[in-house]
Amino acid sequence: MALTGLGFLLQHLREERRDSLRDVAKLADIDHAYYYRLETGGKESPSDDVLAKIIKALKAGEREAEMLRYLAKHPETDTALVEYALKDKTVTSEEFSSAAGAVFRGNIRPDYPKLIERVRRMLSMEE
Repeated sequence: MALTGLGFLLQHLREERRDSLRDVAKLADIDHAYYYRLETGGKESPSDDVLAKIIKALKAGEREAEMLRYLAKHPETDTALVEYALKDKTVTSEEFSSAAGAVFRGNIRPDYPKLIERVRRMLSMEE
C-alpha cells in the first residue's frame, strides 16, 4: 500500500503528539485497525463524522484540520505536497488546496515552492 497524503498527515500529527495508533483510536472512539488503515493507505476516505473525531483526538490546528478534510475528499493528492506544506507553515489551507488541485502533465515532478508562489499570486489578484 502506498502512503497517501491523508495517511502522511495523520501519521505526522500523531507522532508530533507522541501518541500511539491505539491512543488516537481510543480518543477518537474508532477501531485502531481502521485508524491504522487510514494512516497506511489501506483506507482513504473516512466519513465526515469519523474525520471530525480524529481531528479532535489529534487536537489538530485549523490549518491541519482543513488539510485533512481536503485530503479525505481528494486521496490522489501528492504526499510530497503535504510534506512541503507541513515544512512551510506559511502555506495556508486555501493555498494548499489550490496547489493540490493543479493538474500536471508529463512525468516531471512539480516544484512545490514555485507552485505555491503562483497560487499566492493568483489568490492575491482575486482579492
